[in-house]
Amino acid sequence: MSDSGRAQQAADAVAGRTFFQRTFAAFHYPEFRLLWMGACLSSVGTWMQTVAQNWLVLDLTNSPRMLGLDAFLGQIPIFLFSLIGGVIADRMDRRRLLVGSQLVQMACAFLLASLFALGLVQVWHILALSFVVGLAQAFGGPAYSALVPTLVPVKELQNAVALNSIQFNLARVIGPMLGGLLLTTVGAAWCFGINGLSYVAPILALTALPMRQTPMKAGSTLFGSLKEGLNFVAAREGLPALIAIAFFMTAFGIPLMVYIPVVVRDVFHGGPDLFTWMLVVSGLGAIIGALLVAAFGAIPDKGRIALLTLALLGVLIAGFGLSKSLVLSSVLLFLGGVALVAVFAMISSLVQLIVPDEMRGRVMSVYNVAFRGGMPFGALISGELITHSNVGTVLALNGVILFLIAMWFLVIQRRVARL
Repeated sequence: MSDSGRAQQAADAVAGRTFFQRTFAAFHYPEFRLLWMGACLSSVGTWMQTVAQNWLVLDLTNSPRMLGLDAFLGQIPIFLFSLIGGVIADRMDRRRLLVGSQLVQMACAFLLASLFALGLVQVWHILALSFVVGLAQAFGGPAYSALVPTLVPVKELQNAVALNSIQFNLARVIGPMLGGLLLTTVGAAWCFGINGLSYVAPILALTALPMRQTPMKAGSTLFGSLKEGLNFVAAREGLPALIAIAFFMTAFGIPLMVYIPVVVRDVFHGGPDLFTWMLVVSGLGAIIGALLVAAFGAIPDKGRIALLTLALLGVLIAGFGLSKSLVLSSVLLFLGGVALVAVFAMISSLVQLIVPDEMRGRVMSVYNVAFRGGMPFGALISGELITHSNVGTVLALNGVILFLIAMWFLVIQRRVARL
């Protein structure tokens, strides 16, 4: 059967679908399903390592500043090199680029596991490997973002983006539980080693995918292609505002996740068990948020709803920062997870829907620079402020700023609100 015949068969299968079928519509397409499963297994491993690595950095240094520096070094290569990664993603086989990225990250995980098992690990090892992993993601991220829309029809694109958020956040529930269990029983080396093994899954999935992309040389040189992508972003209505929002929502929203270990230690005087619990609570909320977007994605006024959700996220982060009750903090963290992933999925899908495939790698690299670039700057600045103040005050300030930004785009600069 031809590709068009298979696509039509899949489209016919979802006609008249139930709520459950509508929520998981993109799973009707086998290639998306295959990549989703591979990415999910890898994300479980990544979160296992994240739990162990965050706690290890804090244990080695007793410094929130170093925790922020580790997050900064893991994300800053994405800010610096994603634009070039996006150009390359449009000019070569995206599958091969992704496989190379996965292999580098696998090697870093195995090296960290070996250093820890031999008792040689120092904080600079962790920081250096975080930078290398971020460098690999700078080239793999745009390729992955550009590859996913080629596996489903346009009408299922927002559903696919939301389901992709689910795999990441499902892993964010499973990974910390497994990571916390291994960290407290057999040690961090197992978390790092299993993460290394988890990269086998996406590598196998990528090698099984057929070549759908026609690599294009949109410019005479690498930088000519990059300029063409930047000009497209600047000229397309609403796209610059969406990219600005992506930067702000990660700069002021992601510190909520980065500094959970500090909240656990300084506010609730807990240990790895409570840290794992809070990650699971946030992850469960994130899964609910992604499911809501997947089920109700085909609704009008997506831009306005995304901005209202962003404002709600700011309120929830501020409340979490001010809370001294474990029960209230858990509820706010759960709701924050819902809002965080819902707004991420909506903004990302709005970008994907207005980008043609031949420009997708470059445009998504610009988006990734903003989306991922906000993380290191937000984490680093928040870490420095926490050193001179306290974690609750800084998170509350981040929440207030995020709320005001959402109001600006909702009431004054209304281009996104009209999408």
